[in-house]
Amino acid sequence: MTYHAKVIAGGKVVIPAEIRRELGIKDGDTLVVERTDSGAVRFMTFEQAVRASQQKARAIFGDDYTVDTFLNERRADWGEE
Repeated sequence: MTYHAKVIAGGKVVIPAEIRRELGIKDGDTLVVERTDSGAVRFMTFEQAVRASQQKARAIFGDDYTVDTFLNERRADWGEE
């Protein structure tokens, strides 16, 4: 579905109410704004952005890679085992 949003004073964008309801966006929520390679602008909730980052990290490092694993690798690199 296509919606229209209006830019108001100060560069504020009014997101249509139906989209806000569907995504659970409330007043005061933080949104992440991303420009894609094609020049499009994508809005995501903070939670969506975190999940997307986690999925990218899992694709690179695997499901079992943890912060502790990372720190242990760095300590080994620094000779601090």
